[in-house]
Amino acid sequence: MIRAAIFDMDGLLIDSEPLWTMAEIEVFETVGIALDETSCAETIGMGLDDVVRFRFNQKPFSNRSQSQVARAIHQRVAELIKERGRAMPGAHQALEFVKAQGARLGLATASDRVLIDATLSTLGIEGAFDHIQSASELTHSKPHPEVYLTAASALGVQPIECLGLEDSIPGVIAIKAAGMKAVGVPEKRLVDDPRFSIADLVLESLTQLNQQVWDSLQ
Repeated sequence: MIRAAIFDMDGLLIDSEPLWTMAEIEVFETVGIALDETSCAETIGMGLDDVVRFRFNQKPFSNRSQSQVARAIHQRVAELIKERGRAMPGAHQALEFVKAQGARLGLATASDRVLIDATLSTLGIEGAFDHIQSASELTHSKPHPEVYLTAASALGVQPIECLGLEDSIPGVIAIKAAGMKAVGVPEKRLVDDPRFSIADLVLESLTQLNQQVWDSLQ
C-alpha cells in the first residue's frame, strides 16, 4: 500500500528545464563551451556540480573555476525561476490528489534550499509537503537513492510504501534503487528514451495521475 508520494521538483512540478538550459547555455559560453537544447538534455537530472564537472571533462576551461561556473548558473536559474517560473501541467492537481488519498507528501530534489524556496514561493506551494529533502545536503545525489531513502525515513514510511515521481532517468534510477514504485513523467526531450522502461508506469503529464493510476500501483 502506498503511504507516501515523493515528488522530484525541477521539470516535474515546475517547468524549469528550459530555464536551466538557458542558464547553462549563457554561462558555459563564457568559458568557451557552446551548448544547445539537445546537448543540455545530456545532463537532465544531474546535480549542478556534476553538470559542471561533466562539461569540464568534455572541454577543460581555465578562465573561471568550476565552482565559479556553478555559482553563476545557480544564480541565473534562481533569477529565471522568479521571473518566468510556471507550474508543469497537473502539478497542483497531483499534489491535491495525493493529499486526498491520505498519503504523506515528500519532495526529493537535487536543487538546494535557495532554488527550492524560489520554486515553492513562485508556485504558491510553500506548505504543501510533509518533508522536503535536498540532495545538496547529503553525500550523494541522484541516481544514488540516498535522497529518496532519507525522505522516506523523515516521512516515517518504509521505501516499499513509497511512490516516487520523476521526469529524468537518473531520478527514476534513484527511485528504483531505493526500492520504491516509480512513475516517470519524461521531459519532452526524453519522451522516446527507452530507459524509462524501468519505471513502473510512464505518464505523459501529471494531469494523468488519477484514481485508476493510483490503484494500479498499490
